[in-house]
Amino acid sequence: MTDIIDELTWRGLISQSTDLEDLRKALDSGPVTLYGGFDPTAPGLHIGNLVLLLTLRRFQLAGHHPIGLVGGATGLIGDPSGKSSERVLNPRETVAEWVDRIRGELERFLDFGDIPNSATIVSNLDWTGDMPVLDFLRDIGKHFPVNQMLGKESVRARLEAGGISYTEFSYQILQAMDFLELFRRQDCILQIGGSDQWGNLVAGVDLIRRVEGGSAHALATPLITKPDGTKYGKTEGGAIWISPDLMSPYAFYQFWLNVGDSEVPGLLKVFTFLSRAEIEDLERQTAENPRARAGQRTLAENLTTLVHGADATARVIAASRALFGQGELAEIDERTLADAFSEVPNTEVFLATPDEELPSVVDLMAQTGIVNSKSAARRAITEGGAYLNNVKVTAEDAVPSRADLLHGRYLILRRGRRTVGAADVRIA
Repeated sequence: MTDIIDELTWRGLISQSTDLEDLRKALDSGPVTLYGGFDPTAPGLHIGNLVLLLTLRRFQLAGHHPIGLVGGATGLIGDPSGKSSERVLNPRETVAEWVDRIRGELERFLDFGDIPNSATIVSNLDWTGDMPVLDFLRDIGKHFPVNQMLGKESVRARLEAGGISYTEFSYQILQAMDFLELFRRQDCILQIGGSDQWGNLVAGVDLIRRVEGGSAHALATPLITKPDGTKYGKTEGGAIWISPDLMSPYAFYQFWLNVGDSEVPGLLKVFTFLSRAEIEDLERQTAENPRARAGQRTLAENLTTLVHGADATARVIAASRALFGQGELAEIDERTLADAFSEVPNTEVFLATPDEELPSVVDLMAQTGIVNSKSAARRAITEGGAYLNNVKVTAEDAVPSRADLLHGRYLILRRGRRTVGAADVRIA
């Protein structure tokens, strides 16, 4: 990569910048130190944060020195950006725990090895935790005209929605101070963040100019949204987390596998490190043969490998294929099968005694919801479209045996090629 600005531009990763040509000159003149901030307002990072994290990674691959700032201080007070009401303040112990978790997640994506542009992780609690409030007001607060602060989009939106506390109103001052501290401590001259943070980004640039007479830059990435305008970081069931204990690798893979054709090119640009030629080829394949879903499969495989590793991705792909009759269900490990169970229509069956007979296939198909009724289940069997653990069911009165239970508890039912359900059998 010879020009990171050109790279970010064609990937659609530049929403705003203070002076793009001046920044390009600074980047071309030698390695630059930059940072991006991650507040511990949740137990982990989601894919909205991943945009910023991968952008830091792209800068590092281009030879620059990235700093991942974990907001041990700012996470205690709340950021008004993107919210219509005050954030519920979390206990200090909870925030400290989340800081440690986010540190670990940052370490998965940036290179902290023995290289000239090794990444660094810092917490802004290091320079704010012991700062006297009078020093903060005299040395930092005096540089922030209230009229300008009131003009920030995030503040104005909150005022129009009913008001904002001084706690969250002061967030932009603390974020600006972070930039000033890193400018002083590590010669950091660039801050990157999401476009909803633009007001806070330029506040730091202004503070450096006023206090140190220095020159600094801000660059905002766009918020990545779905066709309906909602953020990709959220689903009806919650955030798309990048931690396996918050969202299973199987669910993560399936999310990307199911995005629409029109979304694929943009997502490949933002979330993968594939070249321009590779992405254009996938775009062509998707247009010519959308049923093959080449773009979605590449996106899901690349991103799951990036976030969860190659081994987890291989297990997920094997499970995904096996569920639809293209592999051996018995070879799927119990954890991955359990993850898959939670992502398809399912039912739980409780047997009172070890000798009690399992429900019939007809009953199970109806209970999972892969058919509308028991009569529809019988019709599927008669027509040759009903399967138990990928084996065609030929008798309407078929009943699974104990030997059919995968890992001693799971049954996979399928109607036709694509409609899959599962049963979790619990035996007293």
